[in-house]
Amino acid sequence: MKISRFIFTAFLLTFLISCDNSDENTPEEPTPSTEMYFPPIASNDWETTTSAQLNWNEDEIDALITYLAENNTEAFIILKDGKIVIEEYFSDTNQNTLHPWNSAGKTLISFLIGQAQQDGLLTIQDATSTYLSKNWTSMTPAQENAITIWNQLTMTAGGDYSVENTMCYDPECLTYLNEPGEFWYYHNAFYTLLKPVLEEATTNNFDGYFEEHLKNKIGMNGNWVSIAYNDIYFSNARSMARFGLLNLNKGRWENEALIDETYFEEMTTTSQNLNPAYGFLWWLNGKSSYKLPQSTATFQGKLIPNAPDDLIAGLGANDKKLYVVPSEGLVIVRLGPEAENSTLGPSGFDNILWEKISAIYN
Repeated sequence: MKISRFIFTAFLLTFLISCDNSDENTPEEPTPSTEMYFPPIASNDWETTTSAQLNWNEDEIDALITYLAENNTEAFIILKDGKIVIEEYFSDTNQNTLHPWNSAGKTLISFLIGQAQQDGLLTIQDATSTYLSKNWTSMTPAQENAITIWNQLTMTAGGDYSVENTMCYDPECLTYLNEPGEFWYYHNAFYTLLKPVLEEATTNNFDGYFEEHLKNKIGMNGNWVSIAYNDIYFSNARSMARFGLLNLNKGRWENEALIDETYFEEMTTTSQNLNPAYGFLWWLNGKSSYKLPQSTATFQGKLIPNAPDDLIAGLGANDKKLYVVPSEGLVIVRLGPEAENSTLGPSGFDNILWEKISAIYN
């Protein structure tokens, strides 16, 4: 009887210890992901949340707003998981004011290329000459036919960047310098020619395809405007925020995938080793080095040191900014004239602005 009681007691202790150890080694249940909010399509309604509800540092918000006002900002929006936290307008602008995106609009074209590929209208490995007439450059036929849509998306078309105007896409402006894919340079003309590629590839012309497949799907307003050699998108700030939200959610608007996830990942990660901070017309933070427009130099370090490493961005001339930060659930829009110096994309303003933004939510 004593032996049986001893055995039972030993078994009970072993069982309890085993349960305790099992509990310690069992991984915690993952925290449920925050539900993303999407504003209604045909409405000005947009849910908001407050910095207090988010436990953000409200003392730093006034400093951010002052800095924006002092640096020529006209519109500024911060979304957290789709809801508006901060929305400010300056210099007699408002929610309805149309602003040029400048090169931040390249991200719209990149998205459309992915949609056209998904619809079987083109592939990014296609030669650009498939969609443009012969002699669209001044190169030899072999040099011209070697340029692909992928090269246009990644700024690796190989055109001579020493020409007088890299915006010019007339054949006489497009001459050979490097093998496609062998050199990175922010040659705007080859990007701009993606629009006529889409015009030729789509069945209802570029504007119709853009409106049906992207603009109307997420409730944007605005239009493309041709100015000299540039096609620039104009919209209000909330439309840019809508597009940022679409990309925060990896190309899905509510339950509808507007782009396949494989292309989205290619678009928003390093596309080539020549400039690690560049995807398909998107700028990428957190890389070991980067190149800048109008330069052949390589700069060491992150594109925007004060910003999260996973930030992706549409960056346009004169400080047009669309920031998307998946790890923080943030979309940030800044529109208006240049803050300090006129640049074609990234600028020193990015890093100072992110110092102010980070102080709010960290």
